[in-house]
Amino acid sequence: MVVKVYGPAYGCPKRVLVCLIEKEIEFETVPFNLSKGDQNNPEFLKLQPFGEVPVVQDGDYTLYESRAIIRYYAEKYKSQGTDLLGQTIEERGQVEQWLEVEANNFHRPIYDLVIHVVYAPIKGLPSDPKLIEESEKKVSKVLDIYEERLSKSKYLAGDFFSLADLSHLPFTHYMVNQMKKEYLIRSRKNVSAWWDDISNRPSWKKVLELYKYPV
Repeated sequence: MVVKVYGPAYGCPKRVLVCLIEKEIEFETVPFNLSKGDQNNPEFLKLQPFGEVPVVQDGDYTLYESRAIIRYYAEKYKSQGTDLLGQTIEERGQVEQWLEVEANNFHRPIYDLVIHVVYAPIKGLPSDPKLIEESEKKVSKVLDIYEERLSKSKYLAGDFFSLADLSHLPFTHYMVNQMKKEYLIRSRKNVSAWWDDISNRPSWKKVLELYKYPV
């Protein structure tokens, strides 16, 4: 059964796509346009009542929330493709810990930056300079912690690429490219090496080649 993924152009669905490629899972994508109001389509709201992407359909099984989806497929196909969860329960604990850090400490301020630095000007909406400044400080603080962590291991959860690293790809890409804030990465030696490593994985390059960001 081919997995169907909604909204491949956007950041969070890209988290799912790179996971599926790493796990060698066959999938197809469903184009989705937030600007045209696809999120308000009654049929889509039956799949995702909050009107957000990604959503996956896997036969009769439907799942939403990108981190829930990548956890699901990394576990379901653990012995297939790249092992993204670790080999021991302790490694799995580290993966889960750093995936939670990404979701709760890294993603929130970087998401605010994307909205105010990238999308607000395009849509003719006012940006909040104070929020931008505060969000960049929060991201910098997280990256300082990453710098220390990555001085001790190649990747966040240990010396293996995992969901914890993968989950950073879509929005760090925004930061480095569309937001022109690559200096936040390059000013930290270990973070810089880590980013060069994960952003050059064939899976991520394939996602970027096949599914362009909307801006």
